[in-house]
Amino acid sequence: MMVRQGTMARTYCKWLACAALAVSLTAPSLAQNTDRSRRLTPEQLEIMQQRHPGLPGALDPDNLAKPRPKPPFDMTGTWFVDLSEGFNKFMFGPPYPEFYEAGQKAFTEGAAARARGENYRDSIGQCYPAGMPMIMTRVWPIMFIQLPTAIYMVAGFTNSFRAIYLDGRTHTDPDLYVPTYNGESIGHWEGDTLVVETQGFETDHHWIDIGLPVSEEFRIIERIKKVNNGNTLEIEYIMTDPKNWKGEWRNTKRFDRVLEADIGEVECTEARNANIPGTDRGQQELNKREGAQ
Repeated sequence: MMVRQGTMARTYCKWLACAALAVSLTAPSLAQNTDRSRRLTPEQLEIMQQRHPGLPGALDPDNLAKPRPKPPFDMTGTWFVDLSEGFNKFMFGPPYPEFYEAGQKAFTEGAAARARGENYRDSIGQCYPAGMPMIMTRVWPIMFIQLPTAIYMVAGFTNSFRAIYLDGRTHTDPDLYVPTYNGESIGHWEGDTLVVETQGFETDHHWIDIGLPVSEEFRIIERIKKVNNGNTLEIEYIMTDPKNWKGEWRNTKRFDRVLEADIGEVECTEARNANIPGTDRGQQELNKREGAQ
């Protein structure tokens, strides 16, 4: 797992808390019990819920079986970002919000790099995760599997994983949650719209569009609808980051259902990417060859 050095101490403490919990649950009566139907005692469950309010897990049979209203729609399927209106739909801007210092710096440095024929902040080419929201618009299909308690996403691009929890849990205490590139997503229904709130992002090498940074205060709200007789997902993205830009950064994108695609295993290794012109090293090699001619 890639974790910023600045958060290593906090992350280490979280791991210690988890280890302490594991020790507390390894009494002889538990450690020797091999009954697959064993459940935690109420006392043990309370201890775990103090550390993660989402328990029981989304795949707990009892959680799955709880009575819930029928959802307005089911996202299960394979989807691909709609680029029919042009390749700008691949990006999350323009229009851009009013950026503060770090964003303005990225615009200036990025433009200068492109003028020199160089890449700028090519972290994806170095196998860093694309992260939310960029993972949604890579030119690869995305698979969703919807259950009563969660929607699970696996992207064709690097097999990026994301879970959207629907079982009524709240966001994990920030002091306990280890930041991730796709964040922690909690969803609820508002009429015919699925509203997803995502926070808890890893910020190291996590960029939007042309190298625009995000901070620990980055938040995304998605408003998801099904249109076109259920064959298109329409997602409005409302992004805020008071450290990096003013107000809301809004984009609406569509994803079309794909019937002929499955998601297979994909591995990203920087060595395999090194010679691709779109990566930093590949660009350097290309520049060397052109300079030698």
